[in-house]
Amino acid sequence: MPQPLIECIPNFSEARRPEVVEAIIAAIQEVAGVSVLDRHSDLDHNRTVITMVGAPAAIEEAAFQSIKKAQELIDLDLHQGAHPRIGAADVVPFVPISEVSMTECVELARRLGKRVGEELSIPVYLYEEAASKPERQNLENIRKGQYEGLKTEIETVAERLPDFGPAKLGKAGATVIGARAPLIAFNIYLTTSDVEVAQKIARAVRNSSGGLRFVKGMGVLVEGMAQVSMNLTNFRKTPLFRVVELVRREAQRYGVGIHHSELVGLIPQEALIDSAVWYTQLDQFEPEQILENRLFVAQAQSTATTENPYFFIEQLASANPTPGGGSAAAFTAAEAAALVAMVGRVTVGKKSYAAVESRMWQMIEEADKLRLALTKAVEEDAEAFNGFMRALKLPRNNDEEIAARSAAMEEATLEAARVPHRVAGLAMQVLRLSLSAVEYGNLNAISDGASGFHLAAAAVRGATLNVKINCKSLQDPTRADAMLADVQGYEQKISALEQKVYELLRQRAQF
Repeated sequence: MPQPLIECIPNFSEARRPEVVEAIIAAIQEVAGVSVLDRHSDLDHNRTVITMVGAPAAIEEAAFQSIKKAQELIDLDLHQGAHPRIGAADVVPFVPISEVSMTECVELARRLGKRVGEELSIPVYLYEEAASKPERQNLENIRKGQYEGLKTEIETVAERLPDFGPAKLGKAGATVIGARAPLIAFNIYLTTSDVEVAQKIARAVRNSSGGLRFVKGMGVLVEGMAQVSMNLTNFRKTPLFRVVELVRREAQRYGVGIHHSELVGLIPQEALIDSAVWYTQLDQFEPEQILENRLFVAQAQSTATTENPYFFIEQLASANPTPGGGSAAAFTAAEAAALVAMVGRVTVGKKSYAAVESRMWQMIEEADKLRLALTKAVEEDAEAFNGFMRALKLPRNNDEEIAARSAAMEEATLEAARVPHRVAGLAMQVLRLSLSAVEYGNLNAISDGASGFHLAAAAVRGATLNVKINCKSLQDPTRADAMLADVQGYEQKISALEQKVYELLRQRAQF
């Protein structure tokens, strides 16, 4: 089953003393449940970036231990490097990977910041999604003046007061902690040693100088080569290939080219795929066409359904719009059908219920058929929503395309109403079967039959809401008249059936 996973990419102001880097990594690896995926040390920057992943509690503890170890071993008064910094553990971002929301990462960042401030007496600033003030969302604003400048300002300038910890810098400096979306640290080396060229290109590319919206950049000299050092903060809105091509064009102005590029840390697969698609002009490409993606999904679904009986509940609780209320209604009705079948199975074969055995077998057969149909409807409802989203994304560059998109959206909306309408009808059949379970089934399982009734009733009502909301969006509401009449009739029948269930409970079990 999918586990909650958070990525943490702490940046430490040390690369020239490998024993210090190893000690920090060892401190991380002592925390159970955390995996170090990557480390990148740059001697010119004198900076090491470590990528680790783990469950929320484990990754939080590992981050704290790494900050503590960096405080012990790194003295910012002695540190020199090309990269801006204000602390030994300079920046510690958390990135939600799976089954974790950005809000949870923000809460984690705040907890860690408070602990670092209190236990280690290190000033902590919150940034990006965790920022306490809008001006602190941008890391560059916090690092302005670097360690040397902050050393004075933290004690004298109100705007520089930390979010946690003392208003005074020790030799470990300050630490910036936050939560953010995946970031790509990407460097391009030029065919020149003239750092001025790299600086001019960085000004043209970075957002703060009027360049690309989600790019931060600077020009530095690394290993005798001019380097444009960049962070891509939203690769979906400013893709990697666009950055490369702009750097290439700007470099041509100065008679130089791209020698090579490098990643610092890890990169989302999607970013590389987007670049491959752009360069190869695969205009009709879909991610499902990647063999490994298709295999991963198939294996994940197989594992999830066989090993984790709560997989659907985990999906329902996620931030994804599917599965939603319609799928939940189908799932709930399937649960009701399962309970009805169970009541039948604990009834058949009992001498005291021999008179109703044939009725019970018929009930079991019908309940099993309904359960299978409703289980299938869980996916059908999600697919109906996805169909609507596909229609929504159709082009609308001219009148013909606009009309085609409008027609597709109308059909998709109608299908999104048809599925919960069908679920409501199936749930009504389960509802009536559950009455038989309560009336004739094993008395020891009468509460199970009644529970099935209430689950089915809830499913009818939930499906009905989905029918109504989708029908309301139709351009031609008359196409949904029959469906609306059906579900309104179901709602009226439920009340009468509820009275009958309680009468049976009083008669048979003295409830």
